[in-house]
Amino acid sequence: MRNTFISRLVDLAAQDERIHLLTGDLGFSVLEPFRDRFPDRYLNVGVAEQNMIGIAAGLALTGKKVFAYSIVNFAVTRALEQIRVDVCYHNLDVTVVAVGGGVPYGPQGYTHHGAEDVAFTRVLPNMAVMAPCDPHEAAWATTHLYRRRGPSYLRLGKGGEPAIHGGALADTAGSGWFDLGGGGRVALLANGPILGECVKAAEMLVAEGIGVRLISVPAVAPLPTAPLLTLARECDRLVVVEEHSRSGGLGGAVAEVLSEYPGMPAVKRLGLDSGKIKTIGDQRFLWRENGIDAAGIAAAVWSWVDGGPALMPGDTI
Repeated sequence: MRNTFISRLVDLAAQDERIHLLTGDLGFSVLEPFRDRFPDRYLNVGVAEQNMIGIAAGLALTGKKVFAYSIVNFAVTRALEQIRVDVCYHNLDVTVVAVGGGVPYGPQGYTHHGAEDVAFTRVLPNMAVMAPCDPHEAAWATTHLYRRRGPSYLRLGKGGEPAIHGGALADTAGSGWFDLGGGGRVALLANGPILGECVKAAEMLVAEGIGVRLISVPAVAPLPTAPLLTLARECDRLVVVEEHSRSGGLGGAVAEVLSEYPGMPAVKRLGLDSGKIKTIGDQRFLWRENGIDAAGIAAAVWSWVDGGPALMPGDTI
């Protein structure tokens, strides 16, 4: 996903000299194609992410379109005040690009997790938030955010994510809502690499006679409300899965929208448990510990639909 992002950015920069790329002393073996081709539009600011955002804001004030790249905890959590005040307050053309959304840096502990970044960014004024699931969505999201004016946040995996879409997505392919098919009265909505686990979970559930519709929702803000409302009216239950805290992310955004309309189905939110911040392990181990691997997702849906109570903790009407 990281390499796809930089490849698409290089293509765009070849056509638009406004594009600049900043990094906080990260991106080695990833960002070199941009650095080598456009050295005058690339800057490694060093271990100074807050300054990176300030510099990005300054460049944007001169008419540049800036992408600022770092690991999620440094790009967002450390520089949140600068993103809020320097970029969003002035509605500047800066895209914060964060790698490692969720827990791919799991062995390094909670300090390096991206468990709250979507919640932090989606409530900021003028901010668009994208969390693509695979390289095809990453390329689409990069182009989509390039064409958009204003602040944005692009949340990427650490690297090596498998392709979920069958091929490249058209640059004009919607606003961040991709129906991956399936049928039935239960819908699984997800974004980011965890969508791959949802694909496997859906296969398990279909084998047990539970039809599942699978939706990729890379656009958390602004959330594509029209297709969401259409889906909700066609389904009995919505299950949102994300590699993020169950509070404040995609699940929260979905629940907020549906709460304003009568007769909407219940929403179950599956995500990272904020009570497990001291649990250490690799990404797949942490998925399993938080119940968002394929088996955990399938078990949660099965319990809710077939044998569990009408509502469970974490559900929303």
